[in-house]
Amino acid sequence: MTVNMTKGQAISLQKNDGGTLTAVRMGLGWQAAPRRGLFGSRTREIDLDASAVLFADKQPIDVVFFRHLVSDDGSVRHTGDNLVGGAGQGGDDEAILVDLQRVPVHIDQIVFTVNSFTGQTFQEVQNAFCRLVDETNGQELARYTLAGGGAYTAQIMAKVHRQGGGWTMTALGTPANGRTFQDLMPAILPHL
Repeated sequence: MTVNMTKGQAISLQKNDGGTLTAVRMGLGWQAAPRRGLFGSRTREIDLDASAVLFADKQPIDVVFFRHLVSDDGSVRHTGDNLVGGAGQGGDDEAILVDLQRVPVHIDQIVFTVNSFTGQTFQEVQNAFCRLVDETNGQELARYTLAGGGAYTAQIMAKVHRQGGGWTMTALGTPANGRTFQDLMPAILPHL
């Protein structure tokens, strides 16, 4: 059963049967919004990029993004850069896989971001979402719609953080501006 998340909502990543999740995928999907012009509607390719920043005690330790596809410890892996988005099929255009059992114990938070590398604002993007999937069985656990457009070029999507003996996901949905995850660091820090 999928939980449709709202900004600031947190969900536990415990399985219904009492077990814990061992591997999750954060998927990102989007389409370019049609633009009306003098000669009808057209779309422009938009390059959104998903990133995951790994933190230990509020300090960035590692990052996974299109230029560094695997974390140094191997627990987080980006599936590759998509330069244009989806064709409306609703699937993930980019994904980041997290092996929760392999995440080093000192890493206490993983923050997922999306940014428009080509600089278009989210007003030019439609059907954008991020979702969390149990990678062991393909079940979608949570979906967060990146709705509302806006004159910004990035969003702090969500974070997965240790809580007690397990992990919790919080949908953040905070708009920001920047073409890369480095540009977003000042906007990420208040969410740690």
